[in-house]
Amino acid sequence: MKSTPQTIQQIERVIKKLSQKFPYTEEPTLLTDLHFRLTQESGELLVFDDDDNEVTRCVVEDWIDNKDSSFFDDATDILRRCLLKNRDEVDNWGILKPFSLVLEDEEGEFVGELYVADDDTLIFGGDLMKGLDEDLDKFMKDLFD
Repeated sequence: MKSTPQTIQQIERVIKKLSQKFPYTEEPTLLTDLHFRLTQESGELLVFDDDDNEVTRCVVEDWIDNKDSSFFDDATDILRRCLLKNRDEVDNWGILKPFSLVLEDEEGEFVGELYVADDDTLIFGGDLMKGLDEDLDKFMKDLFD
């Protein structure tokens, strides 16, 4: 699944809405993680706080009725890239750090960690980690041969 400009725009609109809901403050008092819940059939992306209160929602039109078996893996990669691109904004939400942004399926089951907002932590995933096991195996083999 490729990310189109429209998909990126819709996700960035969600990030902007979250910035409005959690504006920057010198002394954040809100303690919560945010749960991005994605429905494959409808393309609906909802965001909930820890108390399961809906914070915002949108429909990503390119994701409607997507039947790809790699749908959630691809969506995770796209969401991570958008969050990292908007890192300055996300890191300044008025939420106590550290906080996590996680992806869930329509049933609320954990799919993957999207982002951890903390001054010293960055979550790597997707293409950055592909082939790591093979690279480490090759390194160890070369080291001991």
